[in-house]
Amino acid sequence: MTVSHTPSIPFTSADALATLREVCESAGLAGQDARLIRLGENALFVLPAEQVVVRIARSLGVLDDVRKEVAVSAWLSEAGIPAARATTHPQPLIVRGRPVTFWHLLPDSGSPASIDDLARVLHELHKVAVPAGLALPRLEILSRVSERINAAPILTDDDREFLLARRRDLQSAYDALAFPLTPCAVHGDAHSDNLIKTVGGGVVLIDFERFAFGPPETDLAVTAIEHTLSWGTRAEYNQFAERYGFDVLAWEGYPVLRDINELKMTTWLMQNVDEDAAIAQEFRNRMISLRNPDAPRKWRAF
Repeated sequence: MTVSHTPSIPFTSADALATLREVCESAGLAGQDARLIRLGENALFVLPAEQVVVRIARSLGVLDDVRKEVAVSAWLSEAGIPAARATTHPQPLIVRGRPVTFWHLLPDSGSPASIDDLARVLHELHKVAVPAGLALPRLEILSRVSERINAAPILTDDDREFLLARRRDLQSAYDALAFPLTPCAVHGDAHSDNLIKTVGGGVVLIDFERFAFGPPETDLAVTAIEHTLSWGTRAEYNQFAERYGFDVLAWEGYPVLRDINELKMTTWLMQNVDEDAAIAQEFRNRMISLRNPDAPRKWRAF
């Protein structure tokens, strides 16, 4: 692991680009045509000349997750599940206080993967035995939420107290659930945007930082809440449930997972309110929804 200087710097698109420039210099990569493709929990840049994706995490607090990503990639490849592959560069690097990993650029067809594709991949993933040498952590479904809330300058004291209390209540409700399915390796952020449909027609799983050992219902609930937010049709969701073989919407514990996902989705978006006025507006909309649990949800996807 290579370490550069590590000051505390806000994680913005401008900072991510400055970090990328140092990363490219340190790793000897051509970054002049770099393109930012996502800024969320991580910043992802494509380096077309290198056919590499550079993944920059927010802080050293997630270093263990970053190391886990690389290990999970190797395991999934060995298990026969098509998955993103880390490059042979020494990694992770730490640059400007950000853990950095390098991934082979996938030949993206440009067509989105479907939730039917997702159901098939999750069905296969959840059946694969976890090798003894891969120390997957126990799923902490609300991990990072408190950190996001405490670090967010946009929140009023009342907002902060509300969100932290909501997190505590939901953790207690989650701990009381009796899950019907057998615990297994779970993706932790299992939505169709974490699949890439390649030019050859295959589907490849990406984004392994939340991989853990826990209830598979937690993976299924991600698609279920997208359906309840009208980000897909009922017919599509029914096909997803049928393909997987379990309908998490019909399980009595689903409302707890729904509420947990709403809180996670809101605090995730909260991190980027300074990047875009539409994000700031949507964050306010979601906060109103959280304070009014019976009100209709009119959420935009980001």
